[in-house]
Amino acid sequence: MLTNKKILNCFGVLLLVVFAAGCASKPKMRSAYDDSIDFSQYKTYNFYQNAGPDSDSYQSLFSQYMITAINKEMQARGYTLSDAPDLMVNFNANLQDKTKVTTSPSMNSSYYGYRGGYYGGWNGYGYGTETHVSQYTEGTFNIDLVDPQRQQLVWEAVGVGRINDDSFDNLQQKVMEGVPVYFNLYPFRAGDGTAYEAE
Repeated sequence: MLTNKKILNCFGVLLLVVFAAGCASKPKMRSAYDDSIDFSQYKTYNFYQNAGPDSDSYQSLFSQYMITAINKEMQARGYTLSDAPDLMVNFNANLQDKTKVTTSPSMNSSYYGYRGGYYGGWNGYGYGTETHVSQYTEGTFNIDLVDPQRQQLVWEAVGVGRINDDSFDNLQQKVMEGVPVYFNLYPFRAGDGTAYEAE
């Protein structure tokens, strides 16, 4: 049975992938690769057995969508699925509750703008401030490529963004649109060590 936290985690991952597809506020995205590695040696790939944020039955549907989307991206770059792969693929997600506190002048203090900054009140003179507290959930989603011989990460793409309660309709389509945004940051092709400019 799924807990509320696990369901939220699943939904959060999906939403973060959707953000990457441009369906909501976009996440901050970055990628990095090990420039000491010769990427021309990599031609095949496969997935870690427990790839994904969880192995519960509900999230396995999400994992299936992810695997389908990643397969498409890897094969478009010339990689072949293999039982003896040169690269292993993993993906994961994490949700974290955040609190943002901001302080701003109170509405009444705007009245004093007529002073034009030429003078202010005496010591201890109170203009008044307002404190705003907002809570939100931040999601981090990543796709990793690992060299199984070295047991070493060779490339990763990470997206970090706020999670909201957008519609979950057409999730498979949204994953298929979101995953390519991450792979646009991958600069290599199978058997080719040249790092092409990320899209």
